[in-house]
Amino acid sequence: MTQRSFKYRFYPTFEQETLLKRTMGCARLVYNRALAARTEAWYEKSERVGYEKTSTMLTNWKKQEDLQFLNDVSSVPLQQGLRHLQTAFTNFFAGRAKYPNFKKKHNGGNAEFTKAAFKFRDGQVFLAKSPTALAIRWSRQLPQGAEPSTISVKLSPNGRWTVSILVDVEIQRLPESAKQVGIDLGISSLVALSTGEKIANPKGFKAKKAKLRKAQKSLSRKQKGSNNRHKARVKVAIVHAQISDARNDFLHKLTTRLVRENQLIAVEDLSVKNMVKNRKLALSISDASWGELVRQLEYKCDAAGRNFVKIDRWFPSSKRCGHCGYVVDKLSLNIREWDCPKCGTHHDRDINASKNILAAGLAVSVCGANVRPDSLKVKGQLRKTPGGKKQKPNP
Repeated sequence: MTQRSFKYRFYPTFEQETLLKRTMGCARLVYNRALAARTEAWYEKSERVGYEKTSTMLTNWKKQEDLQFLNDVSSVPLQQGLRHLQTAFTNFFAGRAKYPNFKKKHNGGNAEFTKAAFKFRDGQVFLAKSPTALAIRWSRQLPQGAEPSTISVKLSPNGRWTVSILVDVEIQRLPESAKQVGIDLGISSLVALSTGEKIANPKGFKAKKAKLRKAQKSLSRKQKGSNNRHKARVKVAIVHAQISDARNDFLHKLTTRLVRENQLIAVEDLSVKNMVKNRKLALSISDASWGELVRQLEYKCDAAGRNFVKIDRWFPSSKRCGHCGYVVDKLSLNIREWDCPKCGTHHDRDINASKNILAAGLAVSVCGANVRPDSLKVKGQLRKTPGGKKQKPNP
């Protein structure tokens, strides 16, 4: 058994929308007050405030005359917000995340309901304080007999309402496949496969760049606090949502296909966080969404019973000849094709890298071999040529 989340879009009635917005506003207020209290306690008293103390603070806040409206909504989303804040601080102190930020109203909102705050009856969801069921568009059915453990409601900045239902499901393994593939991530070609196939990068941001620029230009001209500025901000959010939806749709279709076809998938363990520090490539790398692609491959392989292997990021997949194993010293990004100085084999840079990644992935999968390159300096360097299409070895 494993937990899996199913996300759907729903269309609330006016009463439901009013209640949910009030609930999200209260949850945001409690979260921000608790964050401010924890920050103040640390800087003024050098004292760490945990979840239990913030929960006590919430009880006292509800008794204050100016915060009586906190009693009008379900208490569960408020408590869940405090738990999420505790998780954020845990990740911060462990070095996995930055210091928690205050939540903003313009970013939409979310509210999490546990079993005590919702009912799931006859395929319908009833949230606390609401007598009517949510009008969910069931784009896919929940697994038969599944009982939700948590329901999260989210309002996106573009005005879209979605509900995520967390259920326990049985893992369904796919039939074993004889195919194996190595994947080299790129920009012009999003992925190059060891089979010789290249899949082009859809570049979703570039397709909507002009439309986004026009919407942002219109937003910048609106007076702050005006209703027209609110409308313009929603239009900008809609364009961002279109870019994100197109990108996620493409990545899900691609990763699902790769997982269904191959028993073993090998990729490089890239440090995308450091790579986007290159200001010339940051936009292209972010638009390609390598991190999300690898994340989807990893969890889908785990759910389908496939083998997923990450190769050390220092493994010279592009500079190693896939035929004889010769490694060159340098291979700049403008060189897309090259000939091995030792055996003379002609290589496509990306296809050769994907084949080396697959070979290294098989070594790691079978015997746990170390694919980190040796510290010894390898002789042999490839010469750059104008145009960046092809080069020849030094004589």
